[in-house]
Amino acid sequence: MRAVVDSRWLAEQLGESDLVVGDVRGPNAHMRGHIPGSRPLVLGSPPPAADEESARALAQEIALRLRRHGITGRERLVLVDRGDGVGAMPAAQMAELAGHPQVAILLGGIAGWGGELDEGAVELEHVRDAEADLEPNPGAFPTRQELLGRLGDETLTILDVRTPDEYGGRRGNQCDPRQGHIPGARNLDVGELFDGPGRPASPERVRELVGLPEGAQVVAYCHSGSRSALATLALRAAGYDARNYAGSWHEWSRHDELPLER
Repeated sequence: MRAVVDSRWLAEQLGESDLVVGDVRGPNAHMRGHIPGSRPLVLGSPPPAADEESARALAQEIALRLRRHGITGRERLVLVDRGDGVGAMPAAQMAELAGHPQVAILLGGIAGWGGELDEGAVELEHVRDAEADLEPNPGAFPTRQELLGRLGDETLTILDVRTPDEYGGRRGNQCDPRQGHIPGARNLDVGELFDGPGRPASPERVRELVGLPEGAQVVAYCHSGSRSALATLALRAAGYDARNYAGSWHEWSRHDELPLER
């Protein structure tokens, strides 16, 4: 299953026994109108700072949330937000952290769904531990320790999706004690990756901008992980093995032992 799917694909697959559609907009929004057969799924967002130990602990908590929503890890899981990608991408990262191996995001979310909507609450069936196939995957969360250890690693591209002024250290958030960028990171403003809210540029255009072959490993970061979550959506839609560094510059700048460039 592709990491990003469209409404046509979902319409064709809807009703298949191995497909679960998780609506991350929240229970109230889901009750007012949702894709038929979908279920509300609240997973939260990655924390602003994490190491492998804390990521493992969080993975266990997220696995419990998935089981409470009847998700085992053996299904194809498609996540749906309101359409801007802001909700689905962080939720996908959380599900991947818990060890779910088949997670996709519906491009355009509920706003891009052209089919009918159902209303009302959905009763969930909990899954027992023995029925689940979820093993923590801390690698779903890039940490400052991982990035520090992979500076200069030619198999990984670090992509800074802030503005050129932020990247160059000329202008940044006042809450950050240091300004600049992670050594070796490339700069590409997140706005270049989108044609409009929640609408990534074509895969061909994204690959042209990034300058890497399809399938390359990319970790995106910004100031606090929000813009880079959107960038990760566009990167995945273009076929990249992309992850979001949620701590981003907000975390990196606070550790004097971590190098920077300007």
